[in-house]
Amino acid sequence: MNGPGNVWERFVGGADGVRLCVAEYGEPAGEDGPPTVVLLHGYPDSKEVWSDVAVRLADRFHVVLYDVRGHGRSDVPAPLKGGFTLEKLTEDFLAVADAVSPDRPVHLVGHDWGSVQGWEFATVAATKGRLASFTSISGPCLDHFGHWIRRRVRRPTPRSAAHVLGQGAKSWYVYALQTPVLPELAWRGVLGRQWPKLLARAEKLTSDAYPTASLPQDAAHGTWLYRDNVRQRLGSPRPDAHAHVPVQLITPTRDAFLSERLYDDLDQWVPRLTRRTLPAKHWVPRSRPDQLARWITDFVTATGTEYGGGSDGPFGASSAAPADTPGKVAAGSRERFAGQLVLVTGAASGIGRATAFAFAEAGARIVAVDKDAEGAARTAELARLIGAPHAWPEAADVSDAQAMEKLATRTAVTYGVPDVVVNNAGIGLAGPFLDTTPEDWKQVLDVNLWGVIHGCRLFGRQMVERGQGGHIVNTASAAAFQPSRALPAYSTSKAAVLMLSECLRAELAPYGVGVSAICPGIVNTPITTSARHAGVSEEEQERRRARTAKLYGLRNYPPEKVAAAILRAVRRDLAVVPVTPEAHGARLLSRLAPGALRAFARVDPPLQTPRRP
Repeated sequence: MNGPGNVWERFVGGADGVRLCVAEYGEPAGEDGPPTVVLLHGYPDSKEVWSDVAVRLADRFHVVLYDVRGHGRSDVPAPLKGGFTLEKLTEDFLAVADAVSPDRPVHLVGHDWGSVQGWEFATVAATKGRLASFTSISGPCLDHFGHWIRRRVRRPTPRSAAHVLGQGAKSWYVYALQTPVLPELAWRGVLGRQWPKLLARAEKLTSDAYPTASLPQDAAHGTWLYRDNVRQRLGSPRPDAHAHVPVQLITPTRDAFLSERLYDDLDQWVPRLTRRTLPAKHWVPRSRPDQLARWITDFVTATGTEYGGGSDGPFGASSAAPADTPGKVAAGSRERFAGQLVLVTGAASGIGRATAFAFAEAGARIVAVDKDAEGAARTAELARLIGAPHAWPEAADVSDAQAMEKLATRTAVTYGVPDVVVNNAGIGLAGPFLDTTPEDWKQVLDVNLWGVIHGCRLFGRQMVERGQGGHIVNTASAAAFQPSRALPAYSTSKAAVLMLSECLRAELAPYGVGVSAICPGIVNTPITTSARHAGVSEEEQERRRARTAKLYGLRNYPPEKVAAAILRAVRRDLAVVPVTPEAHGARLLSRLAPGALRAFARVDPPLQTPRRP
């Protein structure tokens, strides 16, 4: 039966004659057609959980969704008991694969129980030659899970015991679903009626067109997925459950049902493993479709469309996909940021350029923004050489509201909504308050404060409206909590950035958008040679710039360390991040002994005292 647009449905006969409802998007598969990507749903879902991802993939791939037996429009096996074993689910998958892509292997993506099934397909001999790659999301291999438990129980340590007990607590629903009759009654009663509201509230999702009307029946039937498989596999895990295809593991770090520790031993089972992490909850096909579509696209493309299994894949027997090429950045950064869109202002030099490079090395796509168009172009060029799959320069003055409006619009239309925005552009201004003119104040506040306000307002709104989370980083300073008679305007601007970040963090948290304030301290960057000194002659100003640059050079704290702190802040969703030792010390004193900081603020820096002839 043909559906609307370029989507159509048909039925395929699976194990025991069960008819499976299959939906297909995009151009049909063939010898010269696009690769086939099969998206397999979990519990208590139906294939519609993948709709948002499917439409994003359909312009590149032949996308296939099907309702697992007993769900959606697929037939219900009879009897239910024994009708949901992984062996029968494997037969179903092979039937679908043969129907939708008879001549070429398919790329599988599974979520929740779709991922549990996918691990079975990726590790049994029956699917060799029919499976090209597997992307796993929020669903472990039951055999790997069984070995994971055995290893930690047989050789217990306090840490391993905590891991097992922690996952045991998260798996409360598994025990509940083993109970006879009661789960079915709950799903066909109040739980089935309230589930859409509970899911929307817990995962911050919209409930438009999903879950489907068949949810109560699907959930009741799906309890047999657990009853037919969990006890058997955890009690007697297969010893040879090694993956015969490249695997991409996407781990939501805020999953309420599965611990990240479950995958600690995965490298011994998967020779070609690519790891990704996502700051999201369990139902990422609904909450993060853009990011999933990008990672799936990159992985399928990198894996190659002709690989069908066996011992030698496109990356060799023991190598990982290109996305995991080792570099100077932490592995956690590569897992977290690969393929994400990161926009950095002030990217022509200093901390901005170092930050763009760090994200590039982690595999992110970069938009390098700076008033210096040539410098931004150079940063983008080098970012591509370092590892960014794409990098683009953009010339914009962050203090110009209209220019920033145009930048935000152009970015969204041309590159997409950024996943991370680093508002880093800033200028320095030193000198006593009484020597600082209104024009001086306006200039430093326009760049240091209003530039951050423009970036937060425009890109923060885009993130909220997209509804898939994000992160904003604002570069403040140790001067934000360290008063100084020499830096009244600069310190004021950075203190305002710090408070703005704290306020915005509270406001955007319900939308899954994090906000971090970075407070570097004394860092060796070109800001020292361009900073202005109020109330002095040009000759004296140049002397002070030269001396400041010399002092910062002697301190020689590199901007790359600030960039590493920025990546860590985004990964861990940190609120305020002092970077240098003096920044940590100033923040500590501001809390414990503010009087000491006030006394220190009265010291007249040597820089402010003219040299004697």
